[in-house]
Amino acid sequence: MAARLRKKLLHAALAFRYSAKLIFMNKFLSIFHQPVAGFFILRWTVAGSLLVHGISKLIHGIGSIEDLVVGAGLPRFVAYGVLVGEVLAPLLLLANTFVVPAALVMALNMVVAVTLVHAAQLFTLGRSGGWALELQGLYFFGSLAIAFLAPRRD
Repeated sequence: MAARLRKKLLHAALAFRYSAKLIFMNKFLSIFHQPVAGFFILRWTVAGSLLVHGISKLIHGIGSIEDLVVGAGLPRFVAYGVLVGEVLAPLLLLANTFVVPAALVMALNMVVAVTLVHAAQLFTLGRSGGWALELQGLYFFGSLAIAFLAPRRD
């Protein structure tokens, strides 16, 4: 009888200890449930880093992109779309304006970039063992995530 009582008390103590840990973990983890802050960080990370690429193209020109576009049989003016996708769209995202269209333009920009420049690397690994197009993939999938996560504006 005493052994049975000890066993029940031990189970009760363990259950209490376990539930206390769960309560603590739930309260601790609930601090990090901040969807607005998370969306802000995602927007600024993806748009900010893509904007740096666009600023580089503004400074150094898009002559090489024009050559790629013409080589693919497209009109030369299509090359200026890179400035829309890497400068205007990220600026709109950073300003939290036209978020879904801007994010979709950025995603399309990455599809065009991979098609024109990186198609041969699509299924290859880089020197460090990761996907050769992980940066382009981050921009593409990050832009899609922004488009899907953007809050509705009725």
